[in-house]
Amino acid sequence: MANRRLAPASEQPESFAFSPENAEWAKTQIAKYPEGRQASAVISLLWRAQEQNGGWLPRAAIEAVAAELGMPNIRVLEVATFYTMFALEPVGRFWIQVCGTVPCDSCGARGLKEMLQARLGPPGHVSADGTFSWLEVECLGACCNAPMVQINQDYYEDLTPESLGQLMDDLAAGRPVKVGSQTGRVSSEPQGAVNTLTDPTLFDGSRVGAWRKRFEEAGKVETPAAQTGEAASGTQQAAENPKPARPDVGRPIERPASDAPAQRAANGETPVKAEDRADAAERGRSTAKHGSARPGDADVLDSPAKRVAEGEPAAGDQGHQDVPARDAVPQQPEASGASAGEVAAEAEEARIAGALAALPKDASPERKADAVGKRPPGLDAARVGKPDDLTRITGVGPGNSQRLNGLGIYHFDQIAAWSRDEITWVGTYLAFPGRIDRENWVGQAKALSAPAQ
Repeated sequence: MANRRLAPASEQPESFAFSPENAEWAKTQIAKYPEGRQASAVISLLWRAQEQNGGWLPRAAIEAVAAELGMPNIRVLEVATFYTMFALEPVGRFWIQVCGTVPCDSCGARGLKEMLQARLGPPGHVSADGTFSWLEVECLGACCNAPMVQINQDYYEDLTPESLGQLMDDLAAGRPVKVGSQTGRVSSEPQGAVNTLTDPTLFDGSRVGAWRKRFEEAGKVETPAAQTGEAASGTQQAAENPKPARPDVGRPIERPASDAPAQRAANGETPVKAEDRADAAERGRSTAKHGSARPGDADVLDSPAKRVAEGEPAAGDQGHQDVPARDAVPQQPEASGASAGEVAAEAEEARIAGALAALPKDASPERKADAVGKRPPGLDAARVGKPDDLTRITGVGPGNSQRLNGLGIYHFDQIAAWSRDEITWVGTYLAFPGRIDRENWVGQAKALSAPAQ
């Protein structure tokens, strides 16, 4: 399968930036998602960056997308290396992706790969003239018309090694080619003769609906006097070897009539036996068995009604229970276990969300930040023309470093001096509130700005 690694450093461009048209397009994609969810546009932006860069993604493009979305570089790299739709090395003018999963493999994909290996060399390499490169990928979703390949953004299906070779010749020569099935198949219709609806058994009831006739006939047949075959053997086995939990299953055993009150009344007897009535009336003795009182039995039933009648509190009233007045404020429940810092963070996020909700949707990042915090003081330029490498702070990539420089933040000691309002302002401006605290930018900056011991 594909080797999901970045191209060697010798092939990597030094920088990448969206063209003005693509930069404007990227803004429309990001605007589709709610505030704080801009990372959802990562696949769209990576795809457009790949198109702009000639069909593959360099490291600089991945970092540019991360900076645009306020994401760590590693998060965007994870997406780019997971999906084979993103090429991480230079590709030819026509990039051939061969499906190698089971349906295509069973229908001849191995022959396609052998032909490409012989004509172009190993997968992942560009042909000498820069026209073709190829790669085996997972299922491309055209299993009905296997085997198939994807060339750039088009599918070519029902291929053979010969038809794929002719297709490549036509593409290289600039001749028009037919997208889709190369055998004339329409959509995903069956291979060969189309006779699905011409079979008469679909309409005369011999196949469709035959089950109904069988059920109707089975309902008319009476139960035979004696069972035969498998059913009889099953009954016999159940009678001889009953299940431990259900000993009577499968055995025709008659049980005596139950001695229940309803049964006794039906037989003309007194529903409740005299001895049962006497046992039930015995107030200090167990009715579970006959005989004398057990040790510890009370002489008289100690019931709540009896206790109330004698002026004593019932069992549920024993002890003291404070009943608050109707107009009293109920006691607040104890804390759920959240730390003071977590509670404060939740309250801060709620305050920021409320302040941002009152602003127009098209408010600028500066206006949003001003609504919740205070902009930290900045410098016109780095001291002695030598800014600190802010990317040494975990969470600050090249993109965020540039944006901080744009705010006049060039040195670690500036970040180390941020107040709570200034942290809130920067986090909102960079569109990731809370991240500065989670990654402890201020603490890292203090450690980096401290003089060496």
